[in-house]
Order: sequence, then C-alpha cells, then structure tokens
Amino acid sequence: MVRRLRALPYFDNNRNMDEQAVVKALAALAQPLRLQVFRALVVVGEAGLTPGAMQEGLGVAPATLSFHLKELVNAGLVTQERASRHLIYRAHYAHMNAVLGYLTENCCQGATCAAPTPACCG
Repeated sequence: MVRRLRALPYFDNNRNMDEQAVVKALAALAQPLRLQVFRALVVVGEAGLTPGAMQEGLGVAPATLSFHLKELVNAGLVTQERASRHLIYRAHYAHMNAVLGYLTENCCQGATCAAPTPACCG
C-alpha cells in the first residue's frame, strides 16, 4: 500500500516526516565536512558550538564552514541562535529523530526491532 505524504513543512497529519524533508536532510549529510560538523554538534549536545570552536576543531576556513552550516540549517538538522555577539549552533534532535523514524518506520515488517533507540535520542 502506497501512502501519500502531504506537502507540509515536515510532517503529515499522522506525524510522519515529509519525504522531501528526509531527502533534503540526507543530501545535506552526504558531504564529509557537513557530516563531521553535524556529528560534532550531536556529541556536544544542548550546549552547542560557536563557529570559532568548530573552525578550530575541524581546521576549516570561516567561509567554508559558514557555507556548510547554512546547508545544515536549511535542511533542518541544525539550529542557530544568537547569544550576544556569538552564534551558537546546535543539532536539532527532533528533526534528526524524525529522519531516523522515517527511515525505520516499517522496520522488521512491523515486528519489534532488535536495535533499541539510544537513550540520548528517544
């Protein structure tokens, strides 16, 4: 049975993620530096990171990092917050979990999956 997804920003009425949002998120992560940035933001948690801290840790030019952060923000995987003169970037866990949920929605043909949801993400 094929289910149609509505063209709402992220979710349809059943709280399922829109297919286009999933494609956008996966495309954003399909670049090595963006994947590294996203994983670093997931590791640091709610504290987030400033671009300066990311540049230092990843050894990338400011313009390069800015471009890749913009792509992650546009894909909904990362949030940006201004704190005084600084920008703080954080992983958007709800969006990440929605992407993972979409990918595993019909996992194991409806049976209980062997792999539990990690405690940090559930």
